[in-house]
Amino acid sequence: MPAPRASALGLMLGLLVLAGCAATGPSAPSHELLPRAAVELVDVPFYPQERYQCGPAALAMMLDWSGTSVGSQALTDKLYIPARQGSLQPELVAQARQHQRLVYPIRGEPQALLDELAAGHPVLVLQNLALPWWPRWHYAVVIGYEPKRGELLLRSGTTKRHRIPLSTFLHTWARGNNWGIVTLRPGHIPATAEPGPYLAAAFDLEAAGLPEQAATAYRAGINQWPGHPGLRVALANHYYTAGRTLDAAEVLQQGVSAGAADGDLYNNLALLLADLGRWDQAEAAAQQAVRFGGPNSRQYQDTLAEVCRRYPEGGCAAETQPGWN
Repeated sequence: MPAPRASALGLMLGLLVLAGCAATGPSAPSHELLPRAAVELVDVPFYPQERYQCGPAALAMMLDWSGTSVGSQALTDKLYIPARQGSLQPELVAQARQHQRLVYPIRGEPQALLDELAAGHPVLVLQNLALPWWPRWHYAVVIGYEPKRGELLLRSGTTKRHRIPLSTFLHTWARGNNWGIVTLRPGHIPATAEPGPYLAAAFDLEAAGLPEQAATAYRAGINQWPGHPGLRVALANHYYTAGRTLDAAEVLQQGVSAGAADGDLYNNLALLLADLGRWDQAEAAAQQAVRFGGPNSRQYQDTLAEVCRRYPEGGCAAETQPGWN
């Protein structure tokens, strides 16, 4: 079966930088925010960040909050680059996936950050605590917000409850390209998730060799967005690879009922129904894919031709044969 479209699965991991540890930053202008309740995620563990080892310690706090027991030292051995005195963002993301966590990059705006906190999700962020041309990179974990004081609470450096004015934080965060991620157990949906980026995050689990965790994430995404065709196709592909053709077809048929119709979905459904010997339905699905057209129209026409070739008792009706005008 065709894989989900590459356009739905492209994921930018952000600025490729190395981050050590630092402690101060300049002020920034205030930002208007919707009214918020105070929140503090006291269950997020604290691992003091030794010099140049902010990344491993910050990631360990995120992972252990989500239910692992990895600790900071094990991650330091895998992530810390002595010659560079820091850790790369993509390596942090890859390590989180190795611990079977869905990694979702949040939008680089204060509302998204506070939405995740309100949902009970700490956020791993990258700050530049100096100047753009003389950076001091620093990873921290945002665990709270106090609106009356206009301050965020961070697990940062060697301080368990580091207070920082929101305006100051936003300035330092912007100089880190507003990079921030949540790391959740598959099956949990980030508060700010959108279906396309969520599909990319789930597919990355599959690409990392974790198909069952990816399938759990796909199913959760379908529950959240039942009409999203990409999530349906991804889960159907998972089932098909596992030899569960009937389950794959049902996922796509249920998607059609939920409004998750596009050319790729109908094309895959046609192939599955043909494998199941449901020729009338396979022909109808292949026709629907051809009607959608688009950049994959040639593939859809080939699928219809294949269905008609395999169709018993003389093939498709004449008016549905490929090339009919």
